[in-house]
Amino acid sequence: MSLWKIMNRKEDPRVYENKDGHLVRSLKVRDILALGVGTIVSASIFTLPGEVAAMHTGPAVAISFILAAIAAGLVAFAYAEMAAAMPFAGSAYSWINVVFGEFWGWVAGWALLAEYFIALAFVGSGLSANLRALIAPLGIKLPAALSNAFGTDGGIVDIISLVSIALVAILISNGVNRVSRVENGLVVLKVIAILLFVVVGATAIKYSNYIPFIPKYRPTANGAFGGWQGIYAGVAMIFLSYIGFDSVAANSAEAIDPEKTMPRGIIGSLVIAVILFVCVSLVLVGVMPYGKYAGSAEPVGLALRYANHGIVAVVVQTIAVFGMFTALIGMSMAGSRLVYSFGRDGMLPKWLGKLDKNHRPNNAVLAITVAAILIGTIFPFAALSQLISAGTLIAFMFVSLGIYPLRRREGKDITDPAFKMPLYPILPALAFLASLVVFLGLDVQAKIYAIAWFILGVIIYLVYGIRHSSLNK
Repeated sequence: MSLWKIMNRKEDPRVYENKDGHLVRSLKVRDILALGVGTIVSASIFTLPGEVAAMHTGPAVAISFILAAIAAGLVAFAYAEMAAAMPFAGSAYSWINVVFGEFWGWVAGWALLAEYFIALAFVGSGLSANLRALIAPLGIKLPAALSNAFGTDGGIVDIISLVSIALVAILISNGVNRVSRVENGLVVLKVIAILLFVVVGATAIKYSNYIPFIPKYRPTANGAFGGWQGIYAGVAMIFLSYIGFDSVAANSAEAIDPEKTMPRGIIGSLVIAVILFVCVSLVLVGVMPYGKYAGSAEPVGLALRYANHGIVAVVVQTIAVFGMFTALIGMSMAGSRLVYSFGRDGMLPKWLGKLDKNHRPNNAVLAITVAAILIGTIFPFAALSQLISAGTLIAFMFVSLGIYPLRRREGKDITDPAFKMPLYPILPALAFLASLVVFLGLDVQAKIYAIAWFILGVIIYLVYGIRHSSLNK
């Protein structure tokens, strides 16, 4: 068989049904919604709006969030149909393996793997920044060596981030059912904290801070600032905020009645997230001049203290710190299921695809936890955001185009799902173009890292994956 035919050989969906049949189906709609909201409304809502406003958009940061949500929403419809038709572990990796072929599935999955590795490190860094700001007034200050990534402001390791990621791994290794109960409670708390910030912050808004709402464009060392160019740059930076529905889809093999559960969870969580993001963004830039948020990883607390609401800042940031665990839980679960899928199919060492005696993929949980801790040790907080978006957008483009071959097979060898992407065949093309436009807006460094990661993935496939693939049998 030629190399090209090997790269394009497709997995039989029935094989995945059998392989993933050992995973326990225990997630209901409310659990999927909690995972989605908990992951989408993660550290980014407490960290990114201020940074994006200061670097690129000024008060128009809310417009960037809305435009990013439109692009993500188009892809969310594609994800919902894929998850309903093929509720397999590994989300885009497994789906693309079925509809396009082994190599393309590997490329999509490899791109997503970068997302999960970096997203865990990103959220861990945001959690650490908020917790350190919270305990500083108590006179508790960690040394620089234990507060920052290696080589950043005298840092060696961010110890709070490391411990947080490790604790979540221990929780997940004890079973999805227990995790979902913890996740549901923490998501409710986090939404309460966000609403508290919006209500209290709204009383301190100065309308002069909104003028001009879209500042005049000017080039800066960080890229475009102001004008539609700055809003576009903000969209690229913000897009990582909406990747949570991908992590929801990765758990579809553990959902009850996935044909109904997955579409409701994916689309519902995205709608809730958009409303919260826009509200927080508008209040942030209204309370304090946007330039003051530059370099701050905890703008919500900064804004409340600026408005002399110190006690509320403590309450909101305390809940926020606990709430960020929901994003760590969602990313760890999704990433470990993706790594499990690689091992399941022989694309990476098979021990990663082994389940323990309780049918849990704990080898994969261990692997992604170690990787995320190492990445968080090396990369500073500011360098992580666009790197997440690059891998995500590549997978989004694959899934959007994947709707076309999927439709031809639904009702034949693939389940004809109850939910289908509307306005077919126009909407899948729009979803692909929206993802491509956002990808082109990423900075040069993010694109270089994405290319380097892609080349590494191709090498691993040619050296290891192609030789050990379960399709060889």
